[in-house]
Amino acid sequence: MAVFVLDRQKTPLMPCTEKRARLLLERGRAVVVRLAPFTIRLKDRIGGAIQPLRLKLDPGSRVTGLALVRESEARDPETGLVERLEHGLWFGELAHRGQVIREALTLRCQYRRARRARKTRYRAPRFLNRTRRAGWLPPSLQHRLDTTLNWVQRLRRLAPITALSQELVRFDTQALQSPEISGVEYQHGELAGYEVREYLLEKWHRTCAYCGATHVPLEIEHIVPRARGGSDRVSNLTLACRPCNERKSHRPIEDFLQRQPALLHQIQAQAQAPLKDAAAVNATRWALLNALKTTGLPVETGSGGRTKFNRTRLNLPKTHALDAACVGAVDQVRDWNRPVLAIRATGRGAYSRTRTFNNGFPRGYLIRHKRVHGFQTGDWVRAEVPKGKKAGVHVGRVAVRRTGSFNIQAQAGTVQGISYRHCRLLQRADGYGYSFQLKPEMEAARRAA
Repeated sequence: MAVFVLDRQKTPLMPCTEKRARLLLERGRAVVVRLAPFTIRLKDRIGGAIQPLRLKLDPGSRVTGLALVRESEARDPETGLVERLEHGLWFGELAHRGQVIREALTLRCQYRRARRARKTRYRAPRFLNRTRRAGWLPPSLQHRLDTTLNWVQRLRRLAPITALSQELVRFDTQALQSPEISGVEYQHGELAGYEVREYLLEKWHRTCAYCGATHVPLEIEHIVPRARGGSDRVSNLTLACRPCNERKSHRPIEDFLQRQPALLHQIQAQAQAPLKDAAAVNATRWALLNALKTTGLPVETGSGGRTKFNRTRLNLPKTHALDAACVGAVDQVRDWNRPVLAIRATGRGAYSRTRTFNNGFPRGYLIRHKRVHGFQTGDWVRAEVPKGKKAGVHVGRVAVRRTGSFNIQAQAGTVQGISYRHCRLLQRADGYGYSFQLKPEMEAARRAA
């Protein structure tokens, strides 16, 4: 993974390799600024030559892929064609907490409604200030937009980014509901069918609907066969491996799964699942594009079908970060097998100072001050425990207690009851949790094993 570099005046320079960063730190020419993403600042340099860097985004309902690539061009000596090459420098996956926000707002709404029904002191409903500004988004969707823009601005402060790329259309719901629609360019030619196929892979979790097989070639299968009047609507499509597809053939699904009523009910229910993830992405895609244009950088857009086509053509594993690298016009992607920084939006705490029962009444009170012995929940710490059952080195996100006995959320699991005396601060809380994922090839080998 590339290391971000700043000069003496904190101006971003070209990222360097881990080996070069290690040498600069050992010789005293640089100091560490951040651990995630790892950033150093040079002591003896101001300015320097830069190369074209592009930040590519693959917005998703739950996870957004980030890819920082260096662009170059290569000309084929025989044909004279110019190929667009991308060299992967840094990859990240940003996990949103939109569902958590939605559940918290729903719970607050239930508490207020219960208070109004109990004829006790309550917050009266308001009706005169319900106007919404133009472009308003629900808080769960606004969070996806804000966190994505936040990381775009962060990376711009760490690297000399000269261009942006965004996957504008994840799933075209109109094309999903009416596959015979015309007039959409990416639905014709070599990209035909990629939108529907990619959506089905996401919806059915890349497994055979009938036998649950994974890591095998999957085919699009009609739940109600076309020979019996079935349509090509996405609600009538599923995925099946070749043996299951051949055994089912043109038989009705009720006949095919007559001995498995539970599986039959599950498939029928999942086939009618709403397009909420597609709706969430479609509701924020234009707002994100307009916000990216305000940065003053050129913004390239591409469809989800184009992303899937590029990834399949280049034979890259399926990850959110590599999907981001395949957004837009791409001829080749090099240096893609790198570790990925997993970024999880955790928030900065809550205003509520109590824990409540299911009915909303308090059952416990939280401390009034965020910091305990100089630490606060969300700090990244390193704990070196000399002896005992928890002896060893634990690095991760800390959860503080008034007693000084902390919990550390390490990558291997949560370690409880660590004294603050053993903790050393590495990085202050910034509303995100960090962990490192294996290289895509290593992760694929681990899953296969």
